[in-house]
Amino acid sequence: MKKLMMTLAVAGAIFIAPEVTEASVKMGDRGSSVETLQQSLASQGYNSSSNIDGVFGPKTLAAVQAYQLSNRISSPRGNFFGVAGPRTLSSLGVSGGSSNSTAASSSSSSSNSSQSTSVAGASSSSSNSGVISTARSLVGSPYVWGGTSPRGFDCSGFIQYSFAQNGKSVPRTVAQMWNAGSRVSSPSVGDLVFFETRTGPSHAGIYIGNNQFIHSGSSTGVTISNMSNPYWSRTYIGARSL
Repeated sequence: MKKLMMTLAVAGAIFIAPEVTEASVKMGDRGSSVETLQQSLASQGYNSSSNIDGVFGPKTLAAVQAYQLSNRISSPRGNFFGVAGPRTLSSLGVSGGSSNSTAASSSSSSSNSSQSTSVAGASSSSSNSGVISTARSLVGSPYVWGGTSPRGFDCSGFIQYSFAQNGKSVPRTVAQMWNAGSRVSSPSVGDLVFFETRTGPSHAGIYIGNNQFIHSGSSTGVTISNMSNPYWSRTYIGARSL
């Protein structure tokens, strides 16, 4: 009898595990908790505003994985890579990431807020999240001088392509982008950041938040870099909003 009671106790401890899963939003889930997650990812530039439908599909999975990688929450080697668990949800500000039901309860207010106000540190243009999503999907594309397609980009070709895929036309060269943009004192998500690697504005990228920008570097191809990097901080000359 004593052994039977111990066996039941162990079984009970194992049975508790699904409660951890309930505090997560994952592939295949549907409903307001997923919609809230999608809205939060979009506000950070990791999800397209057109992908807010309450269905956790491949696009949402990719957005969650990109967010987890950028914020060092998980990686492809992690057991929960692509699962929006408590840590991911809390980082996104989704009701502390306590549970799906908690996330769902905030869906309505989050939706109303996203429609009426700008997210702090982000552009009010709904197209910016789409631009960032497109740009992120191109990470790894090679650098090609004069390149304007995923087969190869130069820095301005990459920016022009990312915006064009979201219905916005921008000039072709870095100098033209610099002249066409409106000066801002500090960049918001979706703004362009410029660097003087040669005389005048000669390199540019798209600001994605958290002091990071995405760009096509001559030695790296499309990649994400930190503006605090000594080289980029030394050559940075300002930001422009298009």
